[in-house]
Amino acid sequence: MVVTTATIGFAQPKITTEKDIIGFTLGDDYHVASYTQITTLLQKWATESDRMKLVSMGTTEEGRTQYLTIISSPANLAKLDHYKDISQKIARGRITAEQAKAFAKEGKAVVWLDGGLHATESVNQQAIAEMVYQMVSRTDDETLRFLNDCVTLLGLPNPDGDELVANWYMRNPDPLQRTYATLPRLYNKYIGHDN
Repeated sequence: MVVTTATIGFAQPKITTEKDIIGFTLGDDYHVASYTQITTLLQKWATESDRMKLVSMGTTEEGRTQYLTIISSPANLAKLDHYKDISQKIARGRITAEQAKAFAKEGKAVVWLDGGLHATESVNQQAIAEMVYQMVSRTDDETLRFLNDCVTLLGLPNPDGDELVANWYMRNPDPLQRTYATLPRLYNKYIGHDN
């Protein structure tokens, strides 16, 4: 077996597929994962991968834990507080030009991606979960480079709306009869829309 230096420290154990956890693959026709299912995926992958950290951002209006997934190399995750400190110092701009250059050289790019704002933007939430899976399971050179160079923050900003819409869509056992039409209620308890 040949081990290249690019894969040392990045070899991953088998990461359980979506289908093995929730019964279908994200992106399958006529299937939408609910926030509960996505949370189940994220929690499982967090136990299997040293490339991700799952943290709570707080509780939603309907009592769900809202998670943020942090993806990077194991070495970067071990120094996450250090990179956060560097990013804050650069963002505040109260440093010298020399300090800024040193921090930029030492720090990592921090990338925020979220799954859309509105509940009916369901493709976005699926894409975020799929990206997590790809980033924790792939071992190609480009993925490893990305993990080493970046700290990626992935969030789903509307857990309550996602849950409502996905469960409503998946309510019909016949996939060909599934539709977003006639949602049972507006998906924000205060203003009727989820901005």
